[in-house]
Amino acid sequence: MSQTLLHAAAILLIGALLGAGEIKGAAPSPQAAATPFIKVTYPTGTRIGAELADTQEKRGRGLMFRNQLATDQGMLFVFEEPGQWTFWMKNTKVALDILWLGADKRIVYVLENIPGCFQEPCLQYQPDTDAVYVLEVPAGSVKREKLKKGLRLEFDLPKR
Repeated sequence: MSQTLLHAAAILLIGALLGAGEIKGAAPSPQAAATPFIKVTYPTGTRIGAELADTQEKRGRGLMFRNQLATDQGMLFVFEEPGQWTFWMKNTKVALDILWLGADKRIVYVLENIPGCFQEPCLQYQPDTDAVYVLEVPAGSVKREKLKKGLRLEFDLPKR
């Protein structure tokens, strides 16, 4: 099995394990509240605050169990290496637009208005090209901001 598939399977497994102990409708965990926000700027100049999902645990949990997501918020998934990262919407209560970004922060793949999933099997969503970052934002963001493949987003990651 390729390393990309192993990483995707690990992310899905962690998400399922984390979701198993959750109470529906619960607020984000205290750990999620401590997650840093970074500013992401769209080509239109609009800025949003994105939670950083830069560990396997944070990536596995994603935006599960959130009751809402403001139009100026999102989650930026950061991976250590390029891959065709697979996402699903298990236990996600809000519809999302998902943007996969290359190392240069240019959009390489876009999916819009992905509904949440509460019964397995949940659909899986995968780009047709490698990405290093994935940005999840509220459904409608892609249309509103005219986001499309090839456009570059701006953000600075915290120093490690």
